[in-house]
Amino acid sequence: MTVGERIDPRDWVKGVSADEIVSDIRDELQSPENPGHVILLHDAGGDRSATVAALPRILDSLQSQGYRFVPLSELLGQTRAQLMPAPSVEEMRWARIEGGAFDSQGTFKKMVGMLFLWAIYLTLGRSLFFGGLAVAQKWRARHARFDAAFHPPVSVVIAAYNEEKVIARTVDSILHNGYDDLELVIVDDGSTDATLEVLRRNFGDRANVRILSQPNGGKSVALNNAIAHARHDILIALDADTIFRAGTIGKLVRHFADPAVGAVSGNARVGNRNRWITRFQSIEYIYGFNLDRRALDMLNAITVVPGAVGAWRKELILRLGGFGGDTLAEDTDLTLKIRRAGYQIRYEEQAVAFTEAPEDTRGLAKQRFRWAFGTLQAAWKHRDALFVPKYGTLGFVALPSIWIFQVLLAALSPFAELAMIIALFAGNWRIVLVFYLGFFVLELLTGLLAYGLEGEKPWDLALLFFQRVYYRELMYYVVAKSLIYAVRGRVVGWGKLERRATVAGV
Repeated sequence: MTVGERIDPRDWVKGVSADEIVSDIRDELQSPENPGHVILLHDAGGDRSATVAALPRILDSLQSQGYRFVPLSELLGQTRAQLMPAPSVEEMRWARIEGGAFDSQGTFKKMVGMLFLWAIYLTLGRSLFFGGLAVAQKWRARHARFDAAFHPPVSVVIAAYNEEKVIARTVDSILHNGYDDLELVIVDDGSTDATLEVLRRNFGDRANVRILSQPNGGKSVALNNAIAHARHDILIALDADTIFRAGTIGKLVRHFADPAVGAVSGNARVGNRNRWITRFQSIEYIYGFNLDRRALDMLNAITVVPGAVGAWRKELILRLGGFGGDTLAEDTDLTLKIRRAGYQIRYEEQAVAFTEAPEDTRGLAKQRFRWAFGTLQAAWKHRDALFVPKYGTLGFVALPSIWIFQVLLAALSPFAELAMIIALFAGNWRIVLVFYLGFFVLELLTGLLAYGLEGEKPWDLALLFFQRVYYRELMYYVVAKSLIYAVRGRVVGWGKLERRATVAGV
């Protein structure tokens, strides 16, 4: 009878060492009266608690059957030192190296597993917390009442650079939006194509359309130029590739009847859902961006009024220095400034704008890098407001949500996948499958909730699994690149995406 190939002699239970267990079992094995048995106690060098707990039962059972325990040295007529000679210096050196390697491997596995669990906990907490707030916001929006007599004049501002394919349709969507008392100020930011000619040819004779031109200075410079020439206090800003649904301007403006409101975020959606990659982005807009804004609206903690569809108070923008040029997310930066000034920022679900999403991976990666890097810049710029009581939910919800969900969770996700791969190779595929299915079901339910709140048919969610696989790999690259650039202090340009004029009719 034998007990495994190796038992750690340091393990002691009830005063009986592993060596003595081996000697007794070997004695019984060598007994001519008993052919013996084989007992294997193997903990693979890991947690020995189960083995230690089992030994007393084994010993009691063997003793009750008449087995007795004697040292192996007595059985073989040798001393313990003879049986276990001291290892050489070289053997001890390699033992320490191997032991350190095993310890490091175990520590690494534990750390990866812990990060995997944290990623799951953060995602679960986010889904439950934001989902609950989004439902409450939907109920509040449905029962909101506005002053029907509030109808102030509005200035719509657009910064355009090489937008000849899309600018005419964008301007038309504003002029025919159903809001009569408005002016439209468009600044051509030194376009190298026919943008300026298209504007002048189609709208040069319109009294309420002002077309300006400047040397190329970037989006924030062009927007500030347009704002400086705007005549009215309520500003509507949109991107040059965006089409407003009829009535969007009026839905945005009605919130400014409350003097505490400084800005209003609209409902941005993907307008060119003609390819799998743009349908992936449509899921992200509805599932991620708009669900988040609904939830954060309940806490006055919206972190960005998107450039695609937003409304602002001109006096407030000018007082805060306009759209800044020191980040790539000028809209996020200005939104955080407004919150720091003590104003409310609202979300208007019925102010729908359809924007043109990138139609290839290269364009999407370029856009998302600019967004991620710009958001990181803005969050770092306003870090002094983090957990400061006088800033309220800006310091305790808005900024932490950026750091936790857009930076930390994104950074943890690759380790979560690594943990799953390690678990698969370790033979724990059942546990991995259960966790992954649970994780996916949670995302699917959250997606169904988001589409339900938007009043949209959730057919695109059939692509959710593939969208998640694709997006994860893309976002790992984007977030890693953003963090590397941030650490190195790299300067990044605004970046211009090629327009294709593929936004469908609204």
